[in-house]
Amino acid sequence: MDNQGMDKETLDLTLEALKDFTSQRLPEKKILELDATEEFPIDIVRDMNGPELGIQLLFIPEEFEGMGGGAFDVYRVCEELARVDLGIATGVLATFLGSDPIVFGGTYEQKKLWLTRIGQEGLLMAYGATEPEAGSDLGALRTVAVPDEKDGRVVGYKITGNKQWISNGGYADLYCVLAKAPAGPTWFVVEKGAEGLSHGKPEDKHGIRASNTATVSLENVYVDIDCMVGGKEGQGLLQAQLVFGYTRLMVAAFGLGAGWAALDRAIPYSTGRIQGGAPLSEKQGYTHKLIVPHAARLEAGRAYIEETAERIDQDEGTLNTEGAIAKYLSTEAGNAAADASIQALGGYGYTREYMVEKIKRDARITQIYEGTSEIMEMTICRDRWQLHLKTKGRYYHEMAQQIEQLHQQNTQVGADIVGYCLHGLAELLEMSRVHRLTRHQHILFRLGELIAFAEGSASLAKRAARAAKGELSEKAHPRFNADSLAAFSRIYAREAAMKMVSEGARWIGGLLPVSDMGSLQQRLMLPEIFRAQEGLIQDMDYIADVLYERNSA
Repeated sequence: MDNQGMDKETLDLTLEALKDFTSQRLPEKKILELDATEEFPIDIVRDMNGPELGIQLLFIPEEFEGMGGGAFDVYRVCEELARVDLGIATGVLATFLGSDPIVFGGTYEQKKLWLTRIGQEGLLMAYGATEPEAGSDLGALRTVAVPDEKDGRVVGYKITGNKQWISNGGYADLYCVLAKAPAGPTWFVVEKGAEGLSHGKPEDKHGIRASNTATVSLENVYVDIDCMVGGKEGQGLLQAQLVFGYTRLMVAAFGLGAGWAALDRAIPYSTGRIQGGAPLSEKQGYTHKLIVPHAARLEAGRAYIEETAERIDQDEGTLNTEGAIAKYLSTEAGNAAADASIQALGGYGYTREYMVEKIKRDARITQIYEGTSEIMEMTICRDRWQLHLKTKGRYYHEMAQQIEQLHQQNTQVGADIVGYCLHGLAELLEMSRVHRLTRHQHILFRLGELIAFAEGSASLAKRAARAAKGELSEKAHPRFNADSLAAFSRIYAREAAMKMVSEGARWIGGLLPVSDMGSLQQRLMLPEIFRAQEGLIQDMDYIADVLYERNSA
């Protein structure tokens, strides 16, 4: 059954309530103070989960007295949270994340008990998966759950182990802990105050300093058998896999929100900063390097997030690969945009008085938690590589043909350039197959990056075309109109296509036999891609005018 989540009116009211709450309780001065003192504002976070806002109700199904938000709703709220403060957003995410094993793997009775309590009592949760030695490898667990028997029947478990980098680790009311039971990794719900449960001091972090991150230790912590998520051992990794597409979409929204929060400070700064007799906002050397390209990359990330969220809400599956692509594109773009915003403000941007310095430190974590960018590259290439083999090399050629049909319907969104990009990608993958190039791990990772850019360009072209036809989701982010999205799409398509040529020649071409080099340019459609760069500066001029409201957006 489709889960379309909340209606547009409810989502808009939720976003408005969130903006009102944060503007009153989290003005910039307060946010900078929390960052400087590395203080987790537990009172504010609990109030966010209280009657005034009830943000936790977003991810709780209606049957358990929640709002039943879908993936699209959660993306919109997570982006807005990240625009305010990524540390506090992480504290909220921890409850979303910590409840996911219950939402996706719990029995009906467990969902009714725990989700209802989270909704009614505003409980904070922590997601206890990562360990000191295992990192992101959930299969390398050392935390163990030993069955406790009575009269020959298992009545509970004693859990022993250490978890690291746990958001809300020092404040959570409930912990979802992954431990190795006799039949394999299994999730358990552990309540605050359980004997043998303790946490370490907060980590001294580079960014998201308003979040609480701590080690969590368990020493023979007893839980009843009813606290085993799903009621069956060995389902933990499967349950974790069920949510990756969804949770990585949340982190993608964090990267998107942080990136735009930074750019939206650099843009007004440059209107008042005079250099050489004119504002920086009127100089291409400023706008076309530090603003416009980053805005285009962020909007490509948004397009992929929205497309994936819609598909999740339409019950198309877990979409783990798509979640990885959304996360990779949006967090890489968000971090780069934040870095460019420091440069855009010059010396002011480097000081802690101005928010862009903090946003940059915060945005960096989005490339690490919920799977590093390198894990995303590996995941993307591994999964799409299988599709390439399964379709005998046709997967991206067929996607290119679909995009070419889009170009016949709308010649303004750069779909022809996207088609060149996708055909080139298919050829790179086939050359890699023929010459067994994926035995080089770095090639695997670089192909993952190229796949993300190619699919991102396709997604943005489709979003722009839908906007032109008035067919975007009514809950889609409304900032840019159809003409603006078309220009963004053309800019990004050119970048993705050039990346295919340059990176393909660098990494794939560099490993090919000399006899194959002659056909490389033709197979990558080099002449077509070079010709497609015509009009790039004019499109960037147009987007600069849009961002600076020198014409209608």
